[in-house]
Amino acid sequence: MREEGIEVQPFMPVRFPLLTSKVNYRNHRKIAVFDGRVGFIGGMNIARRYISQKWRDTHVKITGAAVYGLQRAFLLDWFLIDKTLISNRAYYPTAKINPNNQLIQIVTSNPTDRWPEIEQGYIKIILSARQYVYMQTPYFLPTEPILFALRTAAVSGVDVRLMLPLHTDTKLVEWASRSYVMDTVQAGVKVVFYKNGFNHSKLLVTDDSLSTVGSSNIDFRSFENNFEANAFFYDEKIALKIKHVFLEDEQNSIPLEHVRSLTDRSFLQRLWESIVRLLSPLL
Repeated sequence: MREEGIEVQPFMPVRFPLLTSKVNYRNHRKIAVFDGRVGFIGGMNIARRYISQKWRDTHVKITGAAVYGLQRAFLLDWFLIDKTLISNRAYYPTAKINPNNQLIQIVTSNPTDRWPEIEQGYIKIILSARQYVYMQTPYFLPTEPILFALRTAAVSGVDVRLMLPLHTDTKLVEWASRSYVMDTVQAGVKVVFYKNGFNHSKLLVTDDSLSTVGSSNIDFRSFENNFEANAFFYDEKIALKIKHVFLEDEQNSIPLEHVRSLTDRSFLQRLWESIVRLLSPLL
């Protein structure tokens, strides 16, 4: 790409490339902006496996003034690594879109922020739900506040559904997440496992009114140690679309009760999962 004139910069490069996926403070955001008018955000990375039929993900296209939020996030990251401030007005065209009531908030978080904005957003949404909360995440290693919010909503009678991939690309994470999963199930959370490949989607929708799609997994690393970005949509039409995505995926999922490796775990398996759970903040 550099030979063709494309500017490429590493974000906080590590000395040992094989450890890139294991160290903290990664830029996990997935943002693309074109001419300041169109933006994309979600879970999709740029790699051949992401267009495989065995890979399921969610990415959204955004137009209008909300694109400025995506561009701002990118340009701040670019300034951090390249020390170049891009402020030319040509990069900030006037948004040309018909008037509407679709409110979009671009929320970013990083380990240096005073508050964990995306985590707080998730907690607020879950605890404010009155009818349902549907969530997808490829990795489920929740922080204690998120776990508390999920259990509280479920105990309160809210229809809380959590969708995970049947098999992940990281076995240790899969083992560690099992004890968390069982904690939520005991409170009444309905857990299903997507079986048609690896579901890498990160989304949440509640009460046909509020939804979010972005890069944040429900785990320690995303909420506390990575640079993440999510779009929050305050709109019924978008919420219904996200809900439809979830319900379609649910048709290709199996309930926890049918996963014998979870329902028929031996004492040694549960002990091992508990030990791995203690290490989950490091995974």
